[in-house]
Amino acid sequence: MDDEAVLAALGYKQELRRDWGLAHNFGISFSIISVITGITTLFSYGLNTGGPGVMSVGWIVVSIFTMFVALGMAEIVSAIPTAGGPYYWAAILAPPKGSAFASWVTGWFNLLGQVAVTTGISFGCAGLISTTATVKSSYEPTAAKTIGIYAAVLISHGVVNTFGVHVLKYLNNVSIALHSAGVTAIAIAVLAKAPTHQSAKFVFATFYDGTGDPGWSVRASPAYVACCGALMSQYTLTGFDASAHLSEETRNASWSAPIGVISSVGFSAIFGFFVILSFLFSIQDFDATLGSDYGQPVLQIFVDVFGTDGAVVVMSLVMICVWHCGLFSMTSNSRMMFAFARDGGIPNFFHKVDSRFRSPIRTVWLAAFLSFCLALPSLGSSVAFAAATSIATIGLYISYGIPILIGLIYHRSFTSMKGPFNLGLLSRPVAFVAVAWIGFITIIFCLPTANPVTSKSLNYTVVAVGIIAIFSLSAWVLWARKWFVGPIREIEEAGRLGVDLLEPGALERAEMEAKEMGEKVVAEK
Repeated sequence: MDDEAVLAALGYKQELRRDWGLAHNFGISFSIISVITGITTLFSYGLNTGGPGVMSVGWIVVSIFTMFVALGMAEIVSAIPTAGGPYYWAAILAPPKGSAFASWVTGWFNLLGQVAVTTGISFGCAGLISTTATVKSSYEPTAAKTIGIYAAVLISHGVVNTFGVHVLKYLNNVSIALHSAGVTAIAIAVLAKAPTHQSAKFVFATFYDGTGDPGWSVRASPAYVACCGALMSQYTLTGFDASAHLSEETRNASWSAPIGVISSVGFSAIFGFFVILSFLFSIQDFDATLGSDYGQPVLQIFVDVFGTDGAVVVMSLVMICVWHCGLFSMTSNSRMMFAFARDGGIPNFFHKVDSRFRSPIRTVWLAAFLSFCLALPSLGSSVAFAAATSIATIGLYISYGIPILIGLIYHRSFTSMKGPFNLGLLSRPVAFVAVAWIGFITIIFCLPTANPVTSKSLNYTVVAVGIIAIFSLSAWVLWARKWFVGPIREIEEAGRLGVDLLEPGALERAEMEAKEMGEKVVAEK
């Protein structure tokens, strides 16, 4: 079957422009993973929470377990290639009685993760801009100024996603080049230009606890600090569900989307490890880098290696990469919200594709607004950025894990619907490892990482994740279970109403007329 037929079999009409190929699908996830973004923005966190040894070895461990998650996800997206991604998979894989509930909970966790990852990326970009501005000027960054820059970054992403949908795939090509050739060039240049290099023992075996006085290695254990330090690696390797969310815009999606998921994680793991090693080996003075006047250790490494002028140039290239990462994060975010609105998870007002630009404009700006709100705690919290990255990581991975777990439990029904990408006998073992890992990081990343724990150093990840969990469960019990039926099959609905899905807006008009007729009948009674 062609892509439109596959989508129709899943119950949907083709609304989004389908002109992305495998390279573009891979590129969107590769750009959102953006190893240079996660590593640069959380490098300080990594140095303080475990140090070089945890950063280097932790990257290898996290990459291996993330690949298990990617393989489990790839098998599912091959069978069910829709823009809804995880929440739709959960609905299809779950038994009929639990289908709507599984879809509802998964959708809200995925929405939380999508918003938080956009926040983490774009707020990180604003932080890099603010910090780099101090190198050659008297500019003094403040939380309020950074929020202002962050708002401007979000607006720029919203504008491109609103009016420039037709250029997104070309910007995607630019992003792939920047994140591959550009990042490689930076890593090689840093290693080649560094006056001295650290030893392998420093890079792979140095443990450092900068979580407080005393640190958590004393209050708890070094293993506790090492586990918390894995956040840098795990946060970086998130967002690869973008290949699924863009599947309705990808040709041969049943094959291209799963390959996009796996290859983006694989290549990112390799590139990321090279970048981490190049930065760690090139540290000139560990204490000076850790306590840099710039407040950004990667910038300090660049200054030590290239001088101030060179550091600004290289950091500008990094910021361009991060900006592209944030752009495509919002693209993926808006597609997920569009699909969730289409199926009734959020108000139907957001299920709207602009006829001229073929873009879900309302969800683009909803994504921008929610992302801005999630960063506001940074005005009064010293750990807000780390918390946002934890929220993104946990929210996304829980939404990845629920459909994988359902497929593991109800494997017979899942096996009958598998697509061209099939793990065969390895399917269940891979799913088990993936779910176990997700359960582990969900607990670890909610734990405090600063000592003592105060109102300013509290890791509010557990609060945000808890709010979504309580909201989704209580909303389901109180009212959502009465009307939310899970993914709506548009093809069947169109047949019931007798409309042509090929006519733009026909289904929406028919649904509106039916609703008005029903209200009129009720009023007459």
